[in-house]
Amino acid sequence: MAMHWVASSWSAPEEWDLVEYEVPRPGVGEITIEVRAAGVNPADAKHVAGPRPGVELPVAIGYEVSGVITAIGPGTTIGSGPAEIGDEVIAFRVSGGYATALTIPAEKAFAKPTPLSHPEAANLLLAGTTAAEMLAVTGAAPGETVLLHGASGAVGVSVLQQAALRGIRVIGTAGTSRFDVVRHFGGTPVAYGPGLADRVRAASEGAAVAAALDAVGTAEAIDVSLELVADRARIVTIAAMGRAEADGILAIAGSMPASARFRDDIRGELVRLAQNGELVVPLARTFPLDEAPAALALLAEGHPGGKLALVPAR
Repeated sequence: MAMHWVASSWSAPEEWDLVEYEVPRPGVGEITIEVRAAGVNPADAKHVAGPRPGVELPVAIGYEVSGVITAIGPGTTIGSGPAEIGDEVIAFRVSGGYATALTIPAEKAFAKPTPLSHPEAANLLLAGTTAAEMLAVTGAAPGETVLLHGASGAVGVSVLQQAALRGIRVIGTAGTSRFDVVRHFGGTPVAYGPGLADRVRAASEGAAVAAALDAVGTAEAIDVSLELVADRARIVTIAAMGRAEADGILAIAGSMPASARFRDDIRGELVRLAQNGELVVPLARTFPLDEAPAALALLAEGHPGGKLALVPAR
């Protein structure tokens, strides 16, 4: 029997249950993965904190994993092509990734980038596809300067890397203790707080701020973006949905059909970048699978210093 975390009620992580379950045998178009690491993301807790339309309890937790194929349905290939039992893969937008094993639609799996460890690989695609979409919807182009709120977080670090590969200059907000992270990945750091707009203007050295990408959702982030970016259609948020509606800026989320399509389509490109060593995943810490609530508590503090992963015992 396998183990997985489930929310039996709309609740916080400390109320979830780690329970035994029987992993279904894969049918046509499916594979079974032995999980070597599960990515830990804010959405894991957010999506079961309260009732959601179309979602019924119990809910298996976790959207992103890295592991090894242990079974393949008849005539089945994965998202990146042919695969065999024993191949290392990553999978994204799955249901129930906080597990020792799970069966998933094969198209959700891609060959694991070999430069990444399983805990790193398990955190590549949720943050990476979000970052890619933020750059895409704002039309960020080579030679432009963009403002990124939350530059040292998981999504922010992926934005920095992807922007650098395209020749896009990024001015990124961060706490002063995280300036080195922003610089390491090619950004120009500025401290958030009073006077932010003036600091961004100084850092831009006369260049127009063409677009703003908000990964934090604070009032300051939206207000400064509106002050500095002339075209509201080039301001995007993943965290301030109310302000997006009120102020006429863009909002994206994995639950939106257009976002889901984009993120599915970009998976292969991000895997290719990671395989080439052009996209990395800074990892702060791993936790045993049975310590999922502790991992989410650290994540909720807001500054884990990198991605977190759950590692099942072997």
